Amino acid sequence: MTTALALTQGDPAGIGPEITLRAWALREAHGLPPFFVVGDPGFLSRTAARLGLAVPVEAVDPAGAGRVFSRALPVVPLPGGLAVAAEPGRPDPASAAGTLASIEAAVALVREGAAAAVVTNPIAKHVLYAAGFRHPGHTEYLAALAAEGGAVPRPVMLLWSETLAVVPLTIHVPLRAVPDLLTVDLVVETARIVDRDMRRRFGLDRPRLVLAGLNPHAGEAGSMGHEDRDVLAPAVARLREEGVAITGPHPADTLFHARARAAYDVALAPTHDQALIPIKTLAFDDGVNVTLGLPFLRTSPDHGTAFDIAGRGLAKPDSLIAALRLAGRLAGRPGQA
Repeated sequence: MTTALALTQGDPAGIGPEITLRAWALREAHGLPPFFVVGDPGFLSRTAARLGLAVPVEAVDPAGAGRVFSRALPVVPLPGGLAVAAEPGRPDPASAAGTLASIEAAVALVREGAAAAVVTNPIAKHVLYAAGFRHPGHTEYLAALAAEGGAVPRPVMLLWSETLAVVPLTIHVPLRAVPDLLTVDLVVETARIVDRDMRRRFGLDRPRLVLAGLNPHAGEAGSMGHEDRDVLAPAVARLREEGVAITGPHPADTLFHARARAAYDVALAPTHDQALIPIKTLAFDDGVNVTLGLPFLRTSPDHGTAFDIAGRGLAKPDSLIAALRLAGRLAGRPGQA
């Protein structure tokens, strides 16, 4: 990796500023790759002083981040010198412009080759919505920024840790809506992206995928729901015909113990909680959100803004550190596309 990682500021009223400062302070202990923040240097300096953190902050251009990283936290100022003002734990729609400008600038820098990857701090969608934000969420916004010729890439959320990697096929929808959303095409398209990016990004020659069933016991041949038999099984058959190494659907309750995990690289699950409960149980502090399907590399901590503890000196930077380390590892892999 020859260029630094671009870290977005996230919601400034959340824990993003604190974990950013703490991650830089622990850079040597964790062997972190060079990174810079796209944000307001003054705001981060004031945050460090308020928290009693001995973290010097220095405004830089992206090319200078690597030279500065050993002695100070490099910060690339927001476009137009936009200033950030926020009170910890008090989300304010007035901060939305800075939050979005940071994301847009980070994506632009990585797409032009001035940054190796984008690492995003947590945002609060309700704060952005109150300011007129029109995208369903953070990931969809990144996909829109990655559009080329009017074509918007289809992003896939991978939750990764050294212990377990999972992909939810449906994300933030009511449980009662899942059966209608679960189609053969959805499973096939998602698995294709996972298979491709596990090869391209993670360097696996033949990723081993498994698919969890939707119903108890994966439907018991249709006696406990037809989705596993009529949707998931045909999707697996089509993928195997294409050469994707995938099995299933498997009963979800036996898919995540240690012996089962040793047999696969990524587990796909029909519902959000089927995927996130096991990884948050096994790797709560060091799980990483990786967005597959984009033309650039993006990682993120696997947690939210935590407004309830912001500014109190309680936030742990573990997941951000893991996201930075993984982004550096993947960006520096020989042959990385």
